[in-house]
Amino acid sequence: MARDAYVNGRYVPHAQAAVHVEDRGFQFADGVYEVVCIRNGRLIDEDGHLDRLDRCLGELRIAWPCERRVMRLIMRRLIGRNGVRNGLIYLQVTRGTAARDFRFPAAARPTLVMTTRRAALAANARAGVRVITIPDIRWKRCDLKTVGLLAQVLGKQEAAERGAFEAWQVDEDGFVTEGTSSNAWILTADGALVTRPASHDILNGITRQSILRIAAAEGVRFEERPFDLDEAYAAREAFVSSATSFVTPVVRIDDRAVGDGTPGALGRRLLEAYVAHAEGAGAS
Repeated sequence: MARDAYVNGRYVPHAQAAVHVEDRGFQFADGVYEVVCIRNGRLIDEDGHLDRLDRCLGELRIAWPCERRVMRLIMRRLIGRNGVRNGLIYLQVTRGTAARDFRFPAAARPTLVMTTRRAALAANARAGVRVITIPDIRWKRCDLKTVGLLAQVLGKQEAAERGAFEAWQVDEDGFVTEGTSSNAWILTADGALVTRPASHDILNGITRQSILRIAAAEGVRFEERPFDLDEAYAAREAFVSSATSFVTPVVRIDDRAVGDGTPGALGRRLLEAYVAHAEGAGAS
């Protein structure tokens, strides 16, 4: 089946999809994006992703490229055109095209791009993964899902070169912030599920928010607070969460085994609960 993309009002063959050379997303990383997973043809946590898109656009003072209801229709039409049952849809909004100038252009219209991809979701969730730790060198507004991802690219590449799935970023005080494309979690020796609180220091993942709601509903004791590397190394369990990885157990941090080096019971339980959520109330 042919693969299409959506660019500023047109469905075009993916190989021919393009934006102008002076699009501000290309020249300044002046834009935001979202990745929404598709499971059995349905979008997971769509409202949460569009709510976050709205917040990020507002913080950067970029206008919506179309009405929210139209955005939803475009997403579904593109998924249908490409016949995606399981995978993801990527959408990006930039400030638009204008002569290169750091200041906001007066008349530019936002650029909207969407693509889809078939993918196996949470492919490593059963076996578990290894993460490494690296310094967090990002800017001060990590809560905004912008297209400026160079620090994450470098971290993800280092993880790949060292045979790891993900890199956990560590701030100047020695506390884990989050992964390059995921939120970080540990289960402490005394049974508390811990993840860093939502602030400007991390991206408040939509999957993260769903997991917190699930944990509360299932009576899991959790704490939103920073944790350092020593606490992470001593954890009974650890996992990462994101739209594409769901709840993926971490079995090694750097060169140290987490617990007995196999996925733990809580991680498996939360994964099962999240999959049920993704196939039920969280899908649209």
